[in-house]
Amino acid sequence: MKAHRGWLPIALFVLLIGGAIGLGVHLLTGSDETSDATSFDGKRIAEIAAAGGAGDPLAFDPSRRADFERRATLGYSHVLYEKSPGGILASAKRTAHWRGLIERAAAAHDTDPDLMEAMVLLESAGRPEVIAGDDPEVASGLAQIVASTGIDLLGMDIDLPRSQALTKGIARTGREIAKEQLKAASTKPKVRTPALLKLRMLSRRELALAKLRRRIDERFQPAAALDGMGTYLELAERRFGGAELATVSYHMGIGNLETAIGRYLETDAAGGKAAALVAANDLDYPRLFFDSSPLSHDRAWSLLSSLGDDSSTYLWRVLAAERIMALYRNDPGELRRLARLQTAKSTQEEVFHPESQTDVFADPDAIQSALDDGALVPLPTGTDVGYRIDKGMGQLAPNFGADQSLYRALRPEALATLIYMCAKVREINGGHGSLTVTSTVRDQGYQDQLVGINPEATSAYSLHTTGYSFDILRDYSGDSQAEAFQFVLDRLRALNVIDYAIEPDVIHITVSDEAEPLLAAG
Repeated sequence: MKAHRGWLPIALFVLLIGGAIGLGVHLLTGSDETSDATSFDGKRIAEIAAAGGAGDPLAFDPSRRADFERRATLGYSHVLYEKSPGGILASAKRTAHWRGLIERAAAAHDTDPDLMEAMVLLESAGRPEVIAGDDPEVASGLAQIVASTGIDLLGMDIDLPRSQALTKGIARTGREIAKEQLKAASTKPKVRTPALLKLRMLSRRELALAKLRRRIDERFQPAAALDGMGTYLELAERRFGGAELATVSYHMGIGNLETAIGRYLETDAAGGKAAALVAANDLDYPRLFFDSSPLSHDRAWSLLSSLGDDSSTYLWRVLAAERIMALYRNDPGELRRLARLQTAKSTQEEVFHPESQTDVFADPDAIQSALDDGALVPLPTGTDVGYRIDKGMGQLAPNFGADQSLYRALRPEALATLIYMCAKVREINGGHGSLTVTSTVRDQGYQDQLVGINPEATSAYSLHTTGYSFDILRDYSGDSQAEAFQFVLDRLRALNVIDYAIEPDVIHITVSDEAEPLLAAG
């Protein structure tokens, strides 16, 4: 059995996460009181963002590869919690059921069982009959193998026409079952009794059709599907010279990944050349991903960003799935806690700043006190750093006997992120254009009044009342500015600096403690 691939070991990863969480709690209770607003240099942060390179603490540095990988793993965790069928705990349980078969396939193909298990969680959530659509020509089964790949590359036994016919029969039977289930819930015996009898018959038919499909399409046989996944990873590892890039190619495809590598290195990486090029240039996926952008290795980034199936972030989500499975086995209580926080909002903002550990500003006096001691910093207005302040920000202030300017402030790391983001968008957009900030800090009274006025305002815990969130108007100077903004949003999410939600009129952004390097740089 091959030793664990040369990525960040999961045990070390958990230690690093624990350290990051501990640091975050300390900051919430300690350094907020000692921040010095007069030392905040927004202009310097904007200059760093525009210049990039070694002075930019968020620019890729090969010596910090493990940290970038850790950040991306956390940054792309939310989707697994949000979209797991039945919840992440149920999905992890289903996936763990196949551990024995996974270990057998991993041993046969000299790959890592933890990696394969994580891929199963991400691909199918442990469901052996699932199809990514209505037609089994597409990704199907426990390992989500496309029919053409299974037949042409993996040598699997797949009778696609019969599989398609059986799949239609299974779907048709499922619709009949749904109708009869409604009748079976009737309080009238004459309706309920025949429906229950028919349900038994339909259930037997559905099972028989699924059993027949497994016989003629190996993708629906768990052992064969896992063997197919192992076969692919073994082939791809030889093609790219390592498990990391092989994993990326599972979703991206061998050809697309070879093209991306070739564009990054400005050479031809097709036809079996990739492994040698990767070795000669000490190239890995964190470098390929984080060192490509509209401003650097733009042809590589153009390809990565054009793949509309999230292929470019697949590795980060696999690593997030691996962390989830480790927690499921070793710390289920922590997994339950994370599941609650991850599903509380449409972003992972409550993971960044849990309500139980985060100060909420109760009233205008609390905001003023935070401004006085540096826990909040006013938005700079005298320097053009790439944003403009919406005139309506803080418009409810007179209701509380306060000035609008009181509600134009953020936590230092949130303000640093806002300035960095706007300056980076401007740089990508050719050095011009500004984004409009519509909302920053609120107190609880302000938030309560906003409910009913603003349909997006919540009566529950709002991160605006902590100073870590701000909103950007979805009104851009043109497509190029919109595309630049989207890139910066996604890059900062990959760095676990922010998470964001797309609302009808604004982009709602919450900043994590991982933005702190911007303060040191500024």
